[in-house]
Amino acid sequence: MSAVKSNRIKSTYQFLSTRVNNVSPSGIRKFFDLLSSTEGVISLGVGEPDFVTPWQIREAAIYSLEKGYTMYTSNYGLPELRQKLAEHLESQYLSYDPNTELLITTGVSEGLDLTLRALLNPGDEVIMPDPCYVAYPACTLLAEGKPVLVPTVEQGNFQIKAGDIEKWISPRTKAILIGYPANPTGAVMPKDELAQIANTADKYDLIVISDEVYGRLVYDVDHVCFASLPRMKDRTILLGGFSKAYAMTGWRIGYAAANHEIIEAMTKIHQYTMLCAPITAQMAAIEALKSADNEVEAMVRDYDRRRRFMLEGLKDIGLTCFEPKGAFYTFPSIKVTGMTSQKFAERLLLEEKVAVVPGSAFGQCGEGYIRCCYATSLADIEEALKRMGRFISKYSPKT
Repeated sequence: MSAVKSNRIKSTYQFLSTRVNNVSPSGIRKFFDLLSSTEGVISLGVGEPDFVTPWQIREAAIYSLEKGYTMYTSNYGLPELRQKLAEHLESQYLSYDPNTELLITTGVSEGLDLTLRALLNPGDEVIMPDPCYVAYPACTLLAEGKPVLVPTVEQGNFQIKAGDIEKWISPRTKAILIGYPANPTGAVMPKDELAQIANTADKYDLIVISDEVYGRLVYDVDHVCFASLPRMKDRTILLGGFSKAYAMTGWRIGYAAANHEIIEAMTKIHQYTMLCAPITAQMAAIEALKSADNEVEAMVRDYDRRRRFMLEGLKDIGLTCFEPKGAFYTFPSIKVTGMTSQKFAERLLLEEKVAVVPGSAFGQCGEGYIRCCYATSLADIEEALKRMGRFISKYSPKT
């Protein structure tokens, strides 16, 4: 028999797209691989409410299954959900046409992905703050765009400034992407600062993508919806969802609100990749909008108590932290220890079994900080702070 030449593939990497190869794995997920092999951990890491979805929302989903609602919906989402969402947005911020200006998505994550893919041509630039949520740069790269990260600092409450944005605008700039209340810092933006960003967007004819999934989780301040600012509705893609405020992370239900041309473009992608959000989650979201406001307010009050407790506790153990006014995160500095944020998080997990997220996972300006989520019980927060205090006393310089 003649020898048969082998056609075995040496490496599959040669077949992967450049845009995928250019995206680094999530710094959050990479770190949390360590958690799976460590018992007795108190987690201040995962950005997820510790509350169970309110009962009436779960009951509505159960009832929908019992009645046999297991089919596809319109690509845009259930008409009743879009109508209730339009009423909610009008009562809170501004009006949208439920038939042409709203799209129900599979979480805010899909909404962000659809937005960027609908807007960007290869090489288009998207300006965003540093630090920021890990998906912002990654999704921009996957849409073949270029993330342009504008530094923000603790002394400025991690707020992105219009003047700084303007310095980074180029002929390739297509959009400004902001997310306030912010993950990971808990920062919020005052109305006057947002108005200046609106003027910049007008001046340079830019789209603004505003991720407001934490919009209802604010403390001692009012949330300002960017699209509600003068002249901004048609220039803004508003992204929101039910995960954080209604404790519905696992339901994967979100929405995009924008002018009908942008929604049509996003729906083109949505109908071929996702088709529609799950009908059970949509039925649950209808009930959330109908009847869960009291539960949301109660959760926000509880988060606020935890926020204040954690801020005081961080101060007591020797960590400085600016006061977050939104979301459910603190972002304390760990520079006093002399460690990188990655090394600090790894050692804290291994030595004291407390999980936090390295600030460097969220951008270069996050180095020297850690993200601590207070969406967990006061008892766990108290114990975590004790362990962190013990850890810091070992590594901070003695005075």
